[in-house]
Amino acid sequence: MIYVFHNYHVIYNENRQQLTNMIDYIKGEVTELTPTSVTLEAYGIGYFINISLTTYTQLQGQKGPKVYIYEAIREDSHTLYGFFEKHEREIFKHLISVSGVGPNTGRMILSSLTSQEVESVIASENATILQTVKGIGVKTAKRIILDLKDKIKYTESGATVTVSAAMFAAGHGQEAVSALVMLGFSKPASEKVVAKIVKESPSLTIEAIIKESLKRM
Repeated sequence: MIYVFHNYHVIYNENRQQLTNMIDYIKGEVTELTPTSVTLEAYGIGYFINISLTTYTQLQGQKGPKVYIYEAIREDSHTLYGFFEKHEREIFKHLISVSGVGPNTGRMILSSLTSQEVESVIASENATILQTVKGIGVKTAKRIILDLKDKIKYTESGATVTVSAAMFAAGHGQEAVSALVMLGFSKPASEKVVAKIVKESPSLTIEAIIKESLKRM
């Protein structure tokens, strides 16, 4: 049986109009999975959910996963962001609380670094690694660290973040390009970077191609 669970935290604006009815998580059948999105079917409804590359990797092979949800509510849109682990969602919420960091940028960060790596980067105040993420400049990287260093506690001893070149498989080039386009990059630029990576390492996986592309874009 497939279930959809709701955590009813209703938010109102100054006119007492209901703004959001928070979904805690959705548990359902994966009907479509790409490096940037998953469609979960629950009770005959297909939920289109934006995901990070980390969550994409964890969802592969899952038949009825639970995906933790963050709802981005605007006047003209209602967008769902999903995470395989609660911890990743919490880091995402911390990131988008920083001025200048929106949901898509938060997802980009969590596609380049795992949630544990983000914690380590903030704890060590390593702005240089944050700047390897597309769209994160010096000021934004420093602002993230300044705003979150007292909110995010990194407890795993001895762990370090390594930003190494990831390797990707041939035959996944077009899917990697599609994922990059969905993340906001132009198709010509994406095709150029992906083609170079695949040529350098023709036996790589799609996850690695995308991660390496994010470093080179």
